[in-house]
Amino acid sequence: MDTYHTLLASTEAQFTEKRSRFLAFAFPVANEDEAKQQVAVLKRTYYDARHVCFAYVLGPQSDITRQNDDGEPSGTAGRPILNQILGHGLTQVLVVVVRYFGGVKLGTGPLGVAYRTAAGMALDEGSVKECIVKSEFGVDVPYTEADVAMRFIRDGGGEITARDYSATGQQRKVAIRADNAEALRDRLARIHTLRIIDQKSST
Repeated sequence: MDTYHTLLASTEAQFTEKRSRFLAFAFPVANEDEAKQQVAVLKRTYYDARHVCFAYVLGPQSDITRQNDDGEPSGTAGRPILNQILGHGLTQVLVVVVRYFGGVKLGTGPLGVAYRTAAGMALDEGSVKECIVKSEFGVDVPYTEADVAMRFIRDGGGEITARDYSATGQQRKVAIRADNAEALRDRLARIHTLRIIDQKSST
């Protein structure tokens, strides 16, 4: 599958349970560094809060996850937040929940419910967008076969994202939906003088 869903823009929500306030923030993020930077910003902004807990999910296959309870009992904050992101079918998303303690202890069960509720409210506020995962690779082809190669790329649904020239041939960077990449590469391989240069996947 070469698509995934993420948030279109950041959102926020607020939830109160037994005088404790839970401020929830959801963000689309590109990578771990961006997620960590956003957490740091919120920790500076809400420096007087008792806890700043978070979770994030990254990667088209949602294969990178992290959660943090920030001093709350283990499993009562980060895990419920993470489960909400996964339950909403989202990736490339960070959710942070800031807690201002209201003086009444909630107990581990209700505490987990409070974090889950706050995170879910923030995510429910957001609009979702679908992103396409693309595979990128390069081709180096002699001028004599360039027209054939370009026709294969065009007919296969690929697009040229960069081009260069040498004394003997043309170099092209090709982007194509990840699910269609193997078929295009197999077709291009029929041009025996063409060389495929592996690149990477992108979104």
